[in-house]
This record gives sequence, C-alpha cells and structure tokens, in this order.
Amino acid sequence: MKKLLIIGTLLVANSLIAQQTPAKDQSKSVLIVGATAHIGDGSVIEKSFIGFENGIINLVTSEYELDKNNYDTIINASGKHLYPGFIALNSNLGLVEVNSVKASVDDDESGDFLPNVRSIIAYNAESKGVESMRPNGILLAQITPNGGIIPGSSSVVQLDAWNWEDAAISFDEGIHLNWPSPYSFGRWWLGEDRGLKVNPNYVNQTRKIEEFFEKSKATMNINLSMNLKSKAMKGIFNGDKTIYLHADDEKEIIDGISFLKKNNISKIVLVGGTGSDSLISFLKENNIPVILTQPYRLPLEADTDPRDTYKIANKLVKNGILVSINPNGTGQERVATRNLPFYAGSFSSYGLDKEEALSLITLNAAKILDLDHKLGSIEVGKDATLFISDGDALDIMTNNLLKAYISGRSISLQTHQTKLWKRYSNKFSN
Repeated sequence: MKKLLIIGTLLVANSLIAQQTPAKDQSKSVLIVGATAHIGDGSVIEKSFIGFENGIINLVTSEYELDKNNYDTIINASGKHLYPGFIALNSNLGLVEVNSVKASVDDDESGDFLPNVRSIIAYNAESKGVESMRPNGILLAQITPNGGIIPGSSSVVQLDAWNWEDAAISFDEGIHLNWPSPYSFGRWWLGEDRGLKVNPNYVNQTRKIEEFFEKSKATMNINLSMNLKSKAMKGIFNGDKTIYLHADDEKEIIDGISFLKKNNISKIVLVGGTGSDSLISFLKENNIPVILTQPYRLPLEADTDPRDTYKIANKLVKNGILVSINPNGTGQERVATRNLPFYAGSFSSYGLDKEEALSLITLNAAKILDLDHKLGSIEVGKDATLFISDGDALDIMTNNLLKAYISGRSISLQTHQTKLWKRYSNKFSN
C-alpha cells in the first residue's frame, strides 16, 4: 500500500525522535514531488520528481505521471527546496568533544611527521558535535588530524552511524602537509617589534620536509613492521592518495607546490589558500584545486579590503579553478563547520552565482575527494544523500531542514541543542 506524506507532517515526526540512533537501511522506495531541486552541478529543476530505492537515486525529472507511480512513499514537497547533502572538508568533527578537556581531544598526536596516524580510528560517531551538523544539511565530512608537519591521514564519513567502521565511506584517502610559514611576527612580550619579519627557521624547516620525503621514497617498499611512516607515504608517490597542502601565503603556496611537483606527486590539493587569488595562473598551470578558508575572517595584510575574503571564491571559480570551502579559521571549529552553508551563501553575495556557490560544498567537494561518482549531486545512480529544506539552505534565515536522507536512510534531525530548545520553549510558554 502506497503512503502519501505531506511535508508538514515530516517535521512533527522528526520532533518525536529524541535520540541519535542511526537510521535503518531504506526498505521502501521514496518519491519526492514538487520541490525545487538544486542538483549540485549548477542546474535547477523546478517542480521536480526525485525518486530513490535501496539507497540509490533512480529518478530525476520534471515530468512524471503520478497515476503510474511505482513508489511506496510519496512526499509532497511543493514549495520546498531539495539539495544534495553538504560535505564539510578539513574537519575535526568526532575528534574533539571539549577543547579544554584533554582526554576528549584526539586530533593532534605528539610528533612532527606522522603520516601513519589514522584519524578515522579516533572518530567518535556519537559525538554531540557530529549530530549538530545534520540540521544544517551537513551530512558528510572529511575527518582530518591537526598539528605537526604531517599530522596523519584523513578519511571521509557519513554523519549517521554507530561507530567509525559504519561511518567511513573512504578510508585514509589523503595525507596532510602543513607547510611552514616563511614569516613570523615579533614577540612583543620579549620587547621585539610586533611587525612581520622573515622566519629564520624556514630553511631548516623545509629541509626537514625534503629529508623526510627522500627517506620515505627510498624505504616505502621495505616490508618491515617498524617501517610504518614510509609505507603510509607510498600512496602519495604512486598516485593512490591525495596530498593536502596546508598553506596560505604566496611564498608558502609556491614553495609547497613546487616541492611536491618536483617529487612527481600528482594529486595535490591546496587547503587555506588565502593568498591564492594572486597565483591563479600558477594554480591553473599545475591543476591545483583549492579548499578555500571561509570568508568570515580578516585579511592577512592590514591594508587589504576586508571584503576581499568574500570575493576570492568568485575570482578563483571564474578562472576555472576547482574550489571548495575550508570551514575552519575562527578558532571555534565546531561552530565554524556548522556554518558551512552560510559561508557558501556569503561567497554568493560577492559575485558567485547561487548555484555555483552550492557546488562549492557539494559536487566540487566530492570531486576533490574522488567521490563524485557517488556523491555531491542529485543524479540517477548516485547515493540518495539529500535533504528537503523549507527555504534557501544557504541562507541562515531560511535554512530549515524538514527531512534528510543518507544513502536513502531517513535520519533524525534531533540534537542536544534541539532538545534544550524544546525544553525551555515549553518552560516559558506557560
């Protein structure tokens, strides 16, 4: 028997689920009718018909005869918006619960060169931080370690799981390299000038990186139990893994990319890139995607127009560079990641088309992760990881999720915050 759901009832149903119990696998086919579907590749389908079964999208059209319907559940989403699930890159979700409680911080291990550290092992799928992402449409994330020069490898997870094994979509897909800064600020507490100056340790720091890469390349095929670091580096030399170069200043970017290219590393992604708008030709020539730091920040130079941080995404995209968003940069990583769709919306207010801005956190992010064959857009054959919003999901005033699915599973949108909101709303309503 087919079941018709009105979108208004979905919100009521979600409010009755007060725990983070992962959803069961999809057992009944679903057809979403009438929503404005934002595909994720720049296109939009008005009054769409989007169907999925067994976790896979099997219908994307604006023309469908409901009289000949073959779906178990029909959702009337007229006047609503449908989006692919947002993807948060370079996130420490599930690795840090409370910054001030050391025992709950698992994103930074001791040591400078730790490519063998796997962030996925420490991922806490039941973190309150993880569940708080879903009501804003963030359904997938790249879990990334911090600290040191090479802090370890990142993995990609979906945000509705019992444990890290269930959550993982792509294991150890990339190694992260924090390139040292060629500059430093004066230590005012020692009486030094506060201004920017040359980092006297820069040459030694880059030489250590060169030595580590040379040693890794020479020993990566030696099959010894103690050879974990070199073996972990093998994937970036043979092209199986991506290396994520964390760099901001122009010299950092040029030196880092030139070094990696000299080592014949083919899959390079720039993370941060606050100075990348002046290196567009260099980035295009080397085919480097950019995970651009979010716009809610001050420019690097004191005499730079503060609006430049909002305009940079448009400059890069218009010049053919693949761009996504790094939500970090505020010091409040969990809050910053939750605001991911609003960063995309802010970039769209400064030149980017709204659908291009959407692509930054959907299809572009999936391409960077080599997962665009199954995620990042609403297309036939891809995973049914998507959500229905009452309004524009890139606008903080209208982002209001009514229903969300991960691989066709209808997930809960309840969080610790929504429980508290309901509790205290009732307290003051009497």
